Amino acid sequence: MPADLAIVLGLLVTCIVLFILDWPRMDIVALGAMVAMPVLGIITPHEAFAGFSDPNVVLIAALFIIGEGITRTGIALQVGRWLARKAGNSEARLIVLLMLSVGLLGSVMSSTGIVAIFIPVVLNVTSRMKIHPGRMMMPLSIAGLISGMMTLVATPPNMIVDSALESEGVEGFGFFSFTPMGLSILIAGTLYMLVAKNWLATGTTVAGANKRRRTFASFIEEYRLEQRAFRLQVPYSSDLVGRTLGELDLRQRNGVNLIGIERMGRGQPRLLNPISQTEIRPGDILLVDLVTPENDLQKFVEELGLSVLPLEGSYFSQHSQNVGMAEVAVLPESAMVGKSLVDRKFRTEHGLSVIGLRRGGEAISGNVAEEKLRTGDILLVIGPWKQIDSLRSQKRDFLVLSLPVEMDDVAPAISQAPWALASVAVMIVLMVSGWVPNALAALIACFLLGASRCVDIETAYKSIRWQSIFLIVGMMPFAIALEKTHGIEMAVSFLMRVLDGAEVHVLVAVLFVLTTGFSLVISNTATAILMAPIAMSMAKQLDVSPYPFVMTVAIAASAAFMTPVASPVNTLVMGPGQYRFGDYMKIGLPFTLIVMAMCVVLIPWWYA
Repeated sequence: MPADLAIVLGLLVTCIVLFILDWPRMDIVALGAMVAMPVLGIITPHEAFAGFSDPNVVLIAALFIIGEGITRTGIALQVGRWLARKAGNSEARLIVLLMLSVGLLGSVMSSTGIVAIFIPVVLNVTSRMKIHPGRMMMPLSIAGLISGMMTLVATPPNMIVDSALESEGVEGFGFFSFTPMGLSILIAGTLYMLVAKNWLATGTTVAGANKRRRTFASFIEEYRLEQRAFRLQVPYSSDLVGRTLGELDLRQRNGVNLIGIERMGRGQPRLLNPISQTEIRPGDILLVDLVTPENDLQKFVEELGLSVLPLEGSYFSQHSQNVGMAEVAVLPESAMVGKSLVDRKFRTEHGLSVIGLRRGGEAISGNVAEEKLRTGDILLVIGPWKQIDSLRSQKRDFLVLSLPVEMDDVAPAISQAPWALASVAVMIVLMVSGWVPNALAALIACFLLGASRCVDIETAYKSIRWQSIFLIVGMMPFAIALEKTHGIEMAVSFLMRVLDGAEVHVLVAVLFVLTTGFSLVISNTATAILMAPIAMSMAKQLDVSPYPFVMTVAIAASAAFMTPVASPVNTLVMGPGQYRFGDYMKIGLPFTLIVMAMCVVLIPWWYA
């Protein structure tokens, strides 16, 4: 064995061992190997740093930004709610819906892209269902990889083997030629994950972390709001119709604090922040807080011609996109000390209502608006998230102490959701049509998201998972090093000598193993480029149809289930799923064997 090849293989084995030990961080290991190869004279510095200019790296970074845009506009949350609603409390049903959705959608767009988009969706759903995200991220990754087996344009290896056929004067594959095999593997993968999910993380890590943060429901309980808050509907005959809140002055005249107004708009209710100019309309639902316990709700309702509606504990959570809660401490130097909320016109100035007051750890009953505030008092405020966030800048007067878990679901750019959908649609059309490279299509979508204010520059940079980017960039030079040291060429020559005279099923099995093995350490695109000519050559020597052999290469190149560096799809889910290197082997190895068995049996039958 040449010395330079021995060095490359030694570095590769060292990386894999360190990946398995999970120390140091995987991106540090990969970057270390990237630096070592040019220092040792295996590759040039230009070749070592080539990954930074690779279009796939740019594509992955852009897709992180697109995923953030989907999250910030609330689309991911809505899809997650649909999945959670359809799945109910069934983890198995969620796996089925998730894998089928990702597998089918990924058949017409980048598998990396569809996984990046679904990661925030899955995190939302697992948080709501109180299950560990690791139990869903692996099904997501596997479905993303399988989606590359569904159509001709689903992944580059498919187009590479198609080109290899045409270069030899053989008719290429059709758009749906891959679908029978891909759909069969998707069904098998879904059934497999229904069993393999039991080998993944258990417990409720995310939920457990969230228990340290309060929820809307816990705020309501701690501040004793259950008996004070009500929903009151305004009929057409009510005396309130057509009058502004400034005219009504409900607090002074009726002892009622108006928290919000629920009003129908575009087919669904929205919770409006009440201001003095707001005019009451028929059908409005007033969310009120009786500021003194002695107030007679029935008398108030009868006087103004209102009807009482139920107020369930989940009400505020259902409206968390429009309304927020927070605990705010009054600081020693605050201008609020010694003054009441009414004196300081708190709601007028800050756009928030105070619905609770705690002093010395105890909730204060009565009309908190008239209470003279003291240093250290804690106010429970309710209103738009934007106004709550603005209190953070009032560092002389207030300290925002506690924000509820529901804030994690807030979409700050929810009104821009149609633009986000349009941006993603443009990307998909460009990718499917092939008018521009995938990386350029993703960058165009990023610019559209920025122009439509779905994301801003700061958010875009923060959304990129740089650890994943550097891990991929650091591993890319291994492909160049193995090619330059003739390692791949030597392995192929040996293979052809050993397999001389073997039957088709055996050749398919060995071709699958070899292709999958290469795809674990180099990109599936590079693997397909190297293996497609070998597959064609094997078919020529046997004087048989080349279709089973090149189809095997395409499927095996996408069957990169066994390591986090085998595919960008696997790398994307590693952090959110809290996986270690061994988790991929534990789940990926059995399924790879299942896929290989399906290829050995089905490919010679369907594609002969």
